[in-house]
Amino acid sequence: MGAVPMVELWRGGRMESRHLGHAVVWHATGGLVESWGNAEEVIFPRSSCKMLQALPLLESGAGAGLRPEQLALACASHQGAALHVDAVGRWLHDMGMSEADLRCGCHEPGDRDERDRLIRAHEAPCQIHNNCSGKHTGFLMLNRHLGADAEYVLPDHPVQMAVKQAFEEVTGETSPGFGIDGCSAPNHACSVTGLARAMAAFAGATGDGDARDRAMFALTRAMAANPAHVAGETRACTELMREMQGRVAIKTGAEAVFIAIVPEKQLGIALKIVDGATRASEAAICALLVRHGVLEAEAPATRKRLNAVQSNWRGVETGMVQLAPGFPAG
Repeated sequence: MGAVPMVELWRGGRMESRHLGHAVVWHATGGLVESWGNAEEVIFPRSSCKMLQALPLLESGAGAGLRPEQLALACASHQGAALHVDAVGRWLHDMGMSEADLRCGCHEPGDRDERDRLIRAHEAPCQIHNNCSGKHTGFLMLNRHLGADAEYVLPDHPVQMAVKQAFEEVTGETSPGFGIDGCSAPNHACSVTGLARAMAAFAGATGDGDARDRAMFALTRAMAANPAHVAGETRACTELMREMQGRVAIKTGAEAVFIAIVPEKQLGIALKIVDGATRASEAAICALLVRHGVLEAEAPATRKRLNAVQSNWRGVETGMVQLAPGFPAG
């Protein structure tokens, strides 16, 4: 089965755009709950799988003693706000390392206040502003523990081999390959089902089991309890996790991937919008979270993305982003 319509944009009484996708909901012990499109579609999870990439940091013992906000940063795609820059900088300093040890590259921060501060100070952004700098600082901590060389992003480096092993074990799949992500780290492909299965494993973790169970439990709770560290102000991950008050961890990935970890229901959710449209992945994850009873349909953070009125620069209402007929009820 191919991708199915999930989200539409309407303008002037006509459908202007339609976004197709795939989605899977998986239970930690019961398996497949429901799916749409092709559940076996192979995708790059992109940043939606950062909690999988952080597993070796905790399982190895390298991350023992990390605070919850640091665990959240290890799973983050942050805005490069002062909150994030200061926290990553302190983490690096505490390890006796610096921005120069990172291998994620530089880009302008997404946070407007920090961007404006840099402009006023005639400063250039650095690698700590990179939205993946928390993940990379976790890689550095693991690398220090392993005693390997500085180029920790190379696919055959011990850090990335540990990440691949954890990724394949938790998704339950042998990855068919990898692509290089925007931050230069390998991003391993899996099916939408594999990604949902992995998220369900996080949802089912009790914190009382083996090292992997404890790592999954800690990472999930850290994300849900520190939503500002995971993304930042105005971002879907932060606003929706705040709305769900620590009950659910969610994470977006580039090219319209989204996951959710729902411990109280032991559910993992994964979705991919085929055309890569973020507005569609945000609407679709909202719909699935509402469907499973953990997000209020009328909450401001939900309405901002689901059945969201579109306005032009003069404030005139021009259209609406809404669910396609049959999704997710069909």
